[in-house]
Amino acid sequence: MNFTAKDVQALREMTGVGMMDCKKALTEADGNIDKAVEILREKGMAAAAKKAGRVAADGVCGAAVCDMSGVGALVECNSETDFVAKNEQFQAFVQACANAVVKDNPADLDALKNCDAGGGQTIGGALTDLVLKIGENMQIRRFVRYAEPVNAAYVHMGGKIAVLVHMDVSDNLKGSPAVTELGRDVAMQIAAMNPTWLDEASADAAGIAKEREIITAQLRQDEANAKKPENVLEKIVEGRVRKYLSEVCLLMQAYVKGDKITVGRHVEQVAKDLGGEIKITKFDRFERGEGIEKRVDDLAAEVAKMVQ
Repeated sequence: MNFTAKDVQALREMTGVGMMDCKKALTEADGNIDKAVEILREKGMAAAAKKAGRVAADGVCGAAVCDMSGVGALVECNSETDFVAKNEQFQAFVQACANAVVKDNPADLDALKNCDAGGGQTIGGALTDLVLKIGENMQIRRFVRYAEPVNAAYVHMGGKIAVLVHMDVSDNLKGSPAVTELGRDVAMQIAAMNPTWLDEASADAAGIAKEREIITAQLRQDEANAKKPENVLEKIVEGRVRKYLSEVCLLMQAYVKGDKITVGRHVEQVAKDLGGEIKITKFDRFERGEGIEKRVDDLAAEVAKMVQ
């Protein structure tokens, strides 16, 4: 091998193509970077990479849970427009990514791109072909995998939101349709209510302390409350902190499909009715494009530049 890891990195920075494809190109080019760039261009990869600088803030979140092993996964793939997000080929690609995460347990995004996509292609190769065919920048942004069964998933509004929930379940309830239904209901709750933490024990202590500080400051600014005894103020503060926790902790939230019951109590009731044990232990919620700053085009400015 007549090249180093630095050469691979340099080629990646020049073309925007994945590490493994850069390595293969350098191997084929016997270490000659210019020739490797040419090889990538001939394969269409560099052409696809030119689109990689464009903002991809739309897209689809997908999920998969293996019927046999119970392993579950979430994945988010981004596109530039909602039009492409609705494209059947793009949606099929997202599902292929989720299935690959379940099956192959990739360590990171580069490893995922080297997973089998079917039809003799890797995930990375399928992505490149899709970019060239559709003409938009598309990216695999993130994924998560739960190796331990039992898992349940829910995809909302065609991939706007995807949720994965993990449950510890007693042996007599494994494989129970009622448990699967419960997991899906809890996933729907997470999609709708967007909790930050599982429960009070897993909540960020610093975040709760900050919220308590803000509530206290708000009360002291109110003349009516400021005149109240300190012990009364403390009780009001704690009451409002509990209300805050009931909004941001999943198991403390009011169950949206129930009648004056929390999610935690609903799970306990279902487990009791089924004669076993069920415990929600973790969850992940992906919402497409969250945290990505979308490009804002100024059409008037673009037209002005064209006529100058």
